[in-house]
Amino acid sequence: MSWMVLHIIGIIAYAASGAFVALAARYSFIGVYVLGLTTSFGGAVIRNLIIGIPISGIWDRFTILTVLITLTIIVLLPIRWIHHWKRWGLFFDSIGLASFAIQGALSAKQVHDSLGVIVLASMFTGVGGGMVRDLLAGRKPLALKEEIHAVLTMFCAVCIWLDWTNPIELTLMVIVVVVSRMFAIRYQWRIPLPCHRKGKLS
Repeated sequence: MSWMVLHIIGIIAYAASGAFVALAARYSFIGVYVLGLTTSFGGAVIRNLIIGIPISGIWDRFTILTVLITLTIIVLLPIRWIHHWKRWGLFFDSIGLASFAIQGALSAKQVHDSLGVIVLASMFTGVGGGMVRDLLAGRKPLALKEEIHAVLTMFCAVCIWLDWTNPIELTLMVIVVVVSRMFAIRYQWRIPLPCHRKGKLS
């Protein structure tokens, strides 16, 4: 599977993720477009601010058209499709997390060689849009409750920093991220902190 195909799947997955969150919250079609666009582009806006490149660079015609077509199709779908998305949404959302995190790291790598900057760019590109989406929907951001998101974006950033950038290596990173996140959700993997122990916050 080529990197472009994975990237398109990621764009569609993040647009659909925002749209279905809006539908679950019973927002109007305007809300569907706002949350879909926010999820697709919110992380890239934060990334560009971090690495100091123009925000206008994220508005390429192909990406915008892909997002708008995806959102329009979802607006016209029967409501029962929300249940199908709940079944498969996490899988495609994981592909989106991987492709966006890698894209953020690659963008930062072009202008900075600092691992810290690459990690921040990867993290905010991967989870930034979803965090803004959840806040607009009145939900606790999933990325702040589950450490696996940050850990996987850091994994992608380190790999890009080490120049793992050929198509096979990029595809392998996506597979690792998707499989790891699905297992983390299935088995509720968490990183134990002292403050999480019973009675610590009482």
